[in-house]
Parts: sequence; structure tokens; C-alpha cells
Amino acid sequence: MDSASYHVSGAEKHPLEPFIPAGARLLMLGSFPPKRDKWSMEFFYPNFNNDMWRIIGLVFYGDRSRFVSSDGKHFDRDSVAAFCTEKGIALYDTATEVRRLKDNASDKFLEIVSRTDIRSLLSAMPECRAIAVTGQKAAETAAACLECDVPAPGSFTEVLSYRLWRMPSSSRAYPLPLEKKAEAYRKMFEAEGFIL
Repeated sequence: MDSASYHVSGAEKHPLEPFIPAGARLLMLGSFPPKRDKWSMEFFYPNFNNDMWRIIGLVFYGDRSRFVSSDGKHFDRDSVAAFCTEKGIALYDTATEVRRLKDNASDKFLEIVSRTDIRSLLSAMPECRAIAVTGQKAAETAAACLECDVPAPGSFTEVLSYRLWRMPSSSRAYPLPLEKKAEAYRKMFEAEGFIL
């Protein structure tokens, strides 16, 4: 797409390719990345104010700073990607193209232009048995794509041969303490056999 049509439509295409490590057992889907000026690394959940990698650090290592770089201002992309590769966690988002109705990263003001073909993503992951959507917008979009009910927060619904988990948003705008979010994610990771 040339830059002229990009600006005319006001739509943004997803800036990242799906991250699908060999043997992926879980597909985690957010809604859409924030604008690039909010990125602290070239990877998923890049905003340093988003707590996804702090949640994961707490759940697996008891250390919320496990994936924070030595400067204390960025996430360490290499250690995050290595962790996801080792554990078999694939990452992408539920939208491939969006319009921002306000100049921020809030899902509330995100208009989805094109949904991700989740079934196609899953076909590239024969060992995957679970999908975790992070937040309400992602949950609603995934449920529409997979033609199933939206699960209640912290729980799952069975769809096709997968469990579709609806997890709390890792955004700080979602009013739940980090430790409570980590508890919800721990429950999901335990249920899916990532934590014994």
C-alpha cells in the first residue's frame, strides 16, 4: 500500500508478522499494537507501560522485572522471544488492520477494519490446543472470527478442538492490580500444562 492511500483511508496495517515458534502449544492474541512512538522493543506488547511481560515474569519466575532491559526503560526483546520460543507460545493480534478513532492505544477507540484469520494461523500450529485472548476487544473479535461465545474473564470456552481463554487486559488502563492479573494468567498456564 503506498503512503498516499494509507493516509487517505486512515487505516493502519499490522506492523509485525505472527510469531510462531516450532511446536507452539498456545496462541496468545491481543487486539493491535500501539503506535510506534510507544514501542520499547520490536515485538508484541511493546509498550513499556503495558504489563504483559511483567505478568509473565511474575508467573514463571516470581520476578516482575525478569524481561526488563538493564536500562530499566525497555523490555528485552531477545529474552522475551527466547522465552516464548522455549515455552511454545505463539503471538499475534486479532486485527490485521485498524483505524484509531482517537490518537491513543485504547481498545475502546480502535475500529477493526480487517480481522485476523485465526483459523489459518492455527493451521500452521498443529500442536496448539489453546488460544488466550488478552482483553475484551480481543475476546470479542476472536469469538466473532471463531463463531463462538465470548468466555467470561479468566475462563475459557471450547471451540473446534481448542480452549479459548479470555484473560485480563495487560494494559494499565484495566483496573486490576498486577498481582491479580498474574494470578489469572497463572491459572491458565497451569491448566494448559505450562506450569506443573
